[in-house]
Amino acid sequence: IGSEGRGNAGCALPAAVDIQPACLGLYCGRTVLSVNGSVEIYGDCGVCPRGQRTDDNKICRECVGSPDRYDWLYLGFMAMLPLVLHWFFIEWYSGKKSSSALLQHVTALFECSIAAIVTLLVSDPVGSLHIRSCKVKKLSDWYTMLYNPSPDYITTVHCTHEAVYPLYTIVFIYYAFCLVLMMLLRPLLVKKIACGLGKSDRFKSIYAALYFFPILTVLQAVGGGLLYYAFPYIILVLSLVTLAVYMSASEVESFKDLLVRKKRLVVLFSHWLLHAYGIISISKLDKLEQDLPLLALVPAPALFYLVTAKYTEPSRILSEGGNGH
Repeated sequence: IGSEGRGNAGCALPAAVDIQPACLGLYCGRTVLSVNGSVEIYGDCGVCPRGQRTDDNKICRECVGSPDRYDWLYLGFMAMLPLVLHWFFIEWYSGKKSSSALLQHVTALFECSIAAIVTLLVSDPVGSLHIRSCKVKKLSDWYTMLYNPSPDYITTVHCTHEAVYPLYTIVFIYYAFCLVLMMLLRPLLVKKIACGLGKSDRFKSIYAALYFFPILTVLQAVGGGLLYYAFPYIILVLSLVTLAVYMSASEVESFKDLLVRKKRLVVLFSHWLLHAYGIISISKLDKLEQDLPLLALVPAPALFYLVTAKYTEPSRILSEGGNGH
C-alpha cells in the first residue's frame, strides 16, 4: 500500500485480499504456480498433477512420503497374484506327462521377480528401489473419478487424479512387465523342455496367462480400493479353502500320507506361508509381543483337517448310516 492508500488520519487501510472462488469437490485443488519468498501463487481450481494430491486447504501438494508396512503388504499381494496363477496353470496343464513343471515354476518366479524390481526402478525416484507415495486416508481416495463436482449441475469439473499415488498405477506397470517378460522367455523354454506334452498342450499355461492378465487388470481398475482393505481376509479364506480342497482331492488323511510325496509337503508349506502373510497383514505387526504369537496359529487348519479327516470319510459315513438301518 503506497502513500495514497493512507487516510488523512494517517491510519493504513486494510491490505487488499485476492479472494478466489471456493474450490469445490472432494479432490479438486489449486496447483502452486510459483513461490515468491514465503508467498505462493496458485492456479485455478482443477485436477492435481500426477504425483500430487490435495491437502486440507485444497492445495495440490507433492507426495513425499513412503509406503507404510501395510502398503507394501498390499503391493506384495498384488505381485503374488500372477505368480500363483502361473504356478496353478503350469501344474494344471503339465500333469504327470512332463517333468518340466519345476523349470517352468522357477521361470515364472524369475519373471515376476524381475518385473517387480524393474517396476520399482522405473518408479519415482527413478533408479531406486524406494518409491514416494501419498498416504491412503479412506476408500474414496481410490475412486476420485466418482467425486467430480458439478457446480451448476451442467458443467462437470474433472478432478480425477491418483490420490493414492502410486499404489493404483504401479500395479498396472508391474503386470505389463510380467506379460512382456513371459512372452520373451516362456515360449522358448517350453518349446525346448516340454517334450512330454503334445504341441497343443505345451503352450496352454501361456495361453491361460493371456486370459488372466486382462482379468487381473480389470480387477485392479475396478476393485483396487476394495482389495486394499480386504486382501488380508481374502488371503486367509482362499488359502483355507484351497488347502482343504487339495488335501481332499489328494486323499490326504494322515501325516503319513503327507510324507509319501514331497510335492504335498511343498503345497502344505506354501499354504502355511500364505496363512502367515494374511495374519501379518491383518495385525500389521504393530505390537510384536501381541502379534507374533498369532503366527503359531498357522499350522492349525492343516492339523485340524488331519485329525478330523478320518471321521468325515464319505465311505465310512455311508457304511455307518447303512448299519444304522
